[in-house]
Amino acid sequence: MSINLTINNQPLQAEPGQTILQAARANGLTIPTLCYHKDLSPAGSCRLCVVEVEGWRGELAACTTQVGEGMIVRTETPAIRRSRKMILEMLLQNYYDSGYALGDHVGDTEFEKWVIEYQALKPVDSWIRQVSESASQQSSKPTNEQTNQQFPLHPINSDPNPFVWVDMNKCILCTRCVRACAEVQGRFVWGVGERGGEAKIIAGHDTTMLDARCESCGACVAYCPTGALDNKLSMGLGKPEKVVTTTCSFCGVGCQFDVHVKDNRILRVVSNPNAQPNGMHLCVKGRYGYDYVNHPERLTKPMVRRYLLDDAPKPSPSQRVNELPDHQNSKKITNHEARITPWDWVETEWETALNIVSRKVVEVRRESGGDAVGVMTSAKCTNEENYLMNKFARQVVGTHNIDHCARL
Repeated sequence: MSINLTINNQPLQAEPGQTILQAARANGLTIPTLCYHKDLSPAGSCRLCVVEVEGWRGELAACTTQVGEGMIVRTETPAIRRSRKMILEMLLQNYYDSGYALGDHVGDTEFEKWVIEYQALKPVDSWIRQVSESASQQSSKPTNEQTNQQFPLHPINSDPNPFVWVDMNKCILCTRCVRACAEVQGRFVWGVGERGGEAKIIAGHDTTMLDARCESCGACVAYCPTGALDNKLSMGLGKPEKVVTTTCSFCGVGCQFDVHVKDNRILRVVSNPNAQPNGMHLCVKGRYGYDYVNHPERLTKPMVRRYLLDDAPKPSPSQRVNELPDHQNSKKITNHEARITPWDWVETEWETALNIVSRKVVEVRRESGGDAVGVMTSAKCTNEENYLMNKFARQVVGTHNIDHCARL
């Protein structure tokens, strides 16, 4: 049975158990949030989603307050906007973005969006001015005039994790990283250390991420609304020219994500909340294993040993040593005519390479039987392609010697 309520003078219906925030978003209404994410359990810690409910005392957090029959809710009154601005300015008290000083500020995080929306920019403007003055005068660190704190309060890039950039100067203690690691990845790497004004996000028992058994999946990065946790591989690369939704090629699950592209090169991989079947979740390979795409040594054509092209016998070990001087040996030779040994790799066409493989498999099978042949498949193939290789090995070649590179 649906529940009838009114939000901003608009009659709505909601399902029992829904919160005000869920009911509003289901009907196309926007309520700002920072600590809330639809994939995670609600925390109600940032209070940015406060609303007025007629007959209720004070302002309520929309992310944790369930709807009730006949409830009248207002989400954008002048008092609510003042409260949200005050909340944002309180969060800005200990917030420091080194991107301003480094000239690498993108300004597209959830937190920055709401800061701009509610014009809570004064503390940030003050710190930008102080950063500029400090740089020009080569003086001390910028200081928060209200608390006399020197910025940055925490080390920038404070964790040696090869993929995750950690800058707790941007942290607002929303705990989305804590809940994402526990509820999405099940690793429980992040937690809250200390208490009160000294509270901070820590890995393990205030150790490094890897020592806390982090798998570097990047779930915490995907859910962080401020950029306190970011992609270390893409720092300083700027904004993309286009965003392409694609499918991960590393295994048969078929996770989808968004790829940020600039100058036909991948800048970063970003979770797509609407992706199927994975949603925001990705493994370390899917999120960070994209450097091979633009790698200068990536193979773009089939390669075979030269003696196979010449239909010559397999060379002896003594014939596999290149006789060029050492300084020439170290150079990568790609021109077919420049190679001097039958053991060198040379580029060829697909038809030629497949004919060579077919001929050699038939020869080995005829001379030594099917079990003399071994087949390796790839995680970058589709499930259907791996199934066909399995069928080829067992029914055509006649061997059970088939394995998968993911087991290596």
